[in-house]
Amino acid sequence: MLVLVAPGQGAQTPGFLTPWLEIPGAADRVAAWSDAIGLDLAHYGTKADADEIRDTAVAQPLLVAAGLLSAAALAEGVDLAPGAVAGHSVGEFTAAAFAGVLDDTAALRLVRSRGLAMAEAAAVTETGMSALLGGEPEVTVPHLEKLGLTPANVNGAGQIVAAGTLEQLAALAEDKPEGVRRVVPLKVAGAFHTHHMAPAVAKLEEAAQGLSPADPSTAYVSNKDGKVVTGGADVIARLVGQVANPVRWDLCMETFQELGATGLIEVCPGGTLTGIAKRALPGVRTVALKTPDDLDAARALVAETASA
Repeated sequence: MLVLVAPGQGAQTPGFLTPWLEIPGAADRVAAWSDAIGLDLAHYGTKADADEIRDTAVAQPLLVAAGLLSAAALAEGVDLAPGAVAGHSVGEFTAAAFAGVLDDTAALRLVRSRGLAMAEAAAVTETGMSALLGGEPEVTVPHLEKLGLTPANVNGAGQIVAAGTLEQLAALAEDKPEGVRRVVPLKVAGAFHTHHMAPAVAKLEEAAQGLSPADPSTAYVSNKDGKVVTGGADVIARLVGQVANPVRWDLCMETFQELGATGLIEVCPGGTLTGIAKRALPGVRTVALKTPDDLDAARALVAETASA
């Protein structure tokens, strides 16, 4: 069984969209999306520097667009019918489009509203996020709480992401929890999935009004609790609330195992989630879509899981 997953904020790098726009029809598709959301996705994905694409209001729609574009390229020539889909943080919007809950344009419009609202919330206080590599949750989480930090992403495979003020993160760098090897600042512009994002929830709720979501066409695994969500309205409600609540990617991976996953493909810009899966899901084959050069390996994995 194949799982199709989409990465979250911090996965973007300057110019990462460039090779994907060389695929026939891709530039036209991105231009149409850009017009629909009022943001030049091609510019930011090809010419903008790291600071420009670190901007939450830019990074979020850019990541969703890249995921949708690479999945469309993957589907050329193969029957792409994953047994489950999921996304990490903003990647949940990509997954919602994969599952047919929203069409591509609706997903991009909603995530554009999310990015703007979260950027506004992040501007109130200087905040950020850092990944902790190594350690055990039962030791790490109380240590973070002692420092006033939130375990915003519990990713599994020995990785937890802490979020809070820059002062709190600086204190963490000086006082690592026992067993943690490294503390790595992330390329994000705020303490996402914490109480700092509460003002963004109401704005996203407003942006989601009037949507007519369809029920997922495949198993949609939610960041909230790793559960499979079967109703379109429930998917939207979870997308809205997740802005200010921790991401439980560890529970998502447990669900992948329960569903019988044998293969996992991470759409562009892939690498982060496949890296976690290699440690947490032994025996599950993975492919990360970084450039179109990775499509052949991904198509082979699609064919292999379809015939299993």
